[in-house]
Amino acid sequence: MSGGAEVLVGLVIVIGLIGVVLPLLPGVLLIFGAILVWAIVESTTTGWVVLAICTALLLVSGVVKYTWPGRRMRDAGVPTRSLIVGGLVGVVGFFVIPVVGLVVGFIVGTYLSEVQRVRRNDMAWRSTVHATKAVGLSILVELLGALIASGVWLIAAIVS
Repeated sequence: MSGGAEVLVGLVIVIGLIGVVLPLLPGVLLIFGAILVWAIVESTTTGWVVLAICTALLLVSGVVKYTWPGRRMRDAGVPTRSLIVGGLVGVVGFFVIPVVGLVVGFIVGTYLSEVQRVRRNDMAWRSTVHATKAVGLSILVELLGALIASGVWLIAAIVS
């Protein structure tokens, strides 16, 4: 693969990493797609091994992303309904308040759902904090998997 094409693959991977942190783009899919295209064009054993390693890393981080924070929220007593309401209000907030609307909307939506459910501000806020921490943990797990996969690709691209 030419140097320019590898730079383009690297750029798509960087955009994917941004998409993991700011859920505007399907970050993991962009990273996987870029590495897949690179492996197909390379058509070497190294390319296929890198693709297999990166696929495994992205899949494992995807599974952990949903199971670990979900268990923590269940243990804290945060119901799925509150997360759904928080997510929906977060989507609305994304369009109403530029840049930070998604986060603000998620927090407000989760809090309002919890206030309606438990009828106590202190308990609702505690649940909202647990939900926000769990979402942050989920993003960090996905980012870690994406960064390691990107690093594996980068090392292979430099070596080959």
